[in-house]
Amino acid sequence: MPSQSKRRAQWSWALYDWANSAFATTVVAGFFPIFFKTYWSADNPPETSTLQLGVGSALASLIVLFLAPLVGAIADRSRRKKVGLAWATGLSVAATAGLFLVGEGAWLTAISLFVIASIGFFLAMVFYDSLIVDVCSSAEYDRVSALGYGLGYLGGGLLLAVNVAMTLEPGWFGLADRTAAVRWSFASVAVWWALFSLPVFLFVDERRDAATPGAMAALRAGVTELRATATRILGERAVWMFLLAYWLYIDGVHTIIRMAVDFGLNLGFGQTSLIAALLLVQFIGFPAAIGFGWIASRWDTKKAIYLGLCVYAGVTAWGYFLVDVWQFYVMAAVIGLVQGGVQSLSRSYFARLIPDGKAGEYFGIYNMMGKFAAVIGPLLVGVTAAVTGSARLSILSVLILFVAGGFLLTRVDTREAPGRP
Repeated sequence: MPSQSKRRAQWSWALYDWANSAFATTVVAGFFPIFFKTYWSADNPPETSTLQLGVGSALASLIVLFLAPLVGAIADRSRRKKVGLAWATGLSVAATAGLFLVGEGAWLTAISLFVIASIGFFLAMVFYDSLIVDVCSSAEYDRVSALGYGLGYLGGGLLLAVNVAMTLEPGWFGLADRTAAVRWSFASVAVWWALFSLPVFLFVDERRDAATPGAMAALRAGVTELRATATRILGERAVWMFLLAYWLYIDGVHTIIRMAVDFGLNLGFGQTSLIAALLLVQFIGFPAAIGFGWIASRWDTKKAIYLGLCVYAGVTAWGYFLVDVWQFYVMAAVIGLVQGGVQSLSRSYFARLIPDGKAGEYFGIYNMMGKFAAVIGPLLVGVTAAVTGSARLSILSVLILFVAGGFLLTRVDTREAPGRP
C-alpha cells in the first residue's frame, strides 16, 4: 500500500487500543469492583459480593478460554476479521452502556452485563491482534504493536483521569453526587470506545481472497482447522515453547496488575493513593511502551522482553520490603516502564512465529493463553498468604513465574518457526 495509506492504516489500527483500554482502566481496574460492592451488592456481606464478582470474572474467562481459538479460526477461514471485531466491539459497548441504567441492589443484572462486556472485550482482541499482519510488514511488528499499547495506556489513562475527577468533584460536571458520577463514567467508556473504534473499520484494509466462504461454511471449516491447528502446534516447537513461556510470565504480569491494589490495601495505604498509583502506571506506560518498540527495533525483540522480565523480577523482590506509600509510587512507576513493553513485544514476537494466513487462528490460541494466565499467580499468592500469614511473602512468590517464563523463553528460536523469517 502507498506510504501515506500505510501509515494511516497503522495509526487507525493502533487507535483501537486507545479506544478499548478505557474499559480495562475505568471499568475493570477502577470503578466496577468498588461500585459493585458498595452499590449493586451493598445489601450482601462482603464475602458474598466478593464471591459474586469472582464467579462472574471466572465465567467470562472460561467462556473466552474456549471461544477465542474457535473465533480466530473462523475469522481466518471467512476472511472477516473486521466483521468479527465489529460484532464483539458492539456487544461490549452496549453492555458497558447498560451499566449506566442498572439500579441500586441489582447485582445480578450488573454482573451479567459485566460478564457480557468482558467476553466481547477479549474476543475483540483476537480479531484486533490478528489484524496486525494486514497493516504492517514483519520488520514493523515491534514498532506498530508498541504504538498500539502506548496509545492504549495514554487513552485509558486520560479517560480514567477524567472519570476520577468526576467522582471527586461531581459538581464540576453538573452531577448530583458520586453515584451519578460513577454511572456516567460507565456511559463515557461506551461512547469513547465506540467513537475511537471507527478508524480501524474505515481505514484498515483486510487482505481477502477472491472466493470467501459463507458464515456456516466458515464455521465448519474453522472447527476442522482448529483441530488441525492444535495438532500442528504440537509439532512446531518454537510456537508451543513460546506459548508456554508466555503463559507463565504473562501470568506474573497479570497477577501484579490484579493484586497490586489488594497488596497496597493490606499494607494500609489509602484508596486515593492506590488510584493515583494506577494513573501513574497509565501515563508512564504510554511513552515506555513506544520506547520498548524502539529498543526492540535497534536491539533484539527477545532481549527487550528479557529486560522487562528482569525489571519485573526485581520489582517483585523489592515489594517484600515496602513500608511507605512513596515506595509504592516508585514501584508503580517502574512497573509502568516495562508493563506495556512486555505485552506489546510478546504480541509482535509471536506474530513472527506464525504461518501466513493463520493469524486469527494462532492469535486466538495466543489470547486463550493470555486469559488462562492469572490463574497460577493469584492461587500462588493466596496459598502463600494463607500458609505464611504474610502479604509480603505472598507477593514475593510471583517471582517464580517470571523466572520460569524467562527460562523457557531462552529455549525459543525463531529459526525453527513455521512462519515469517
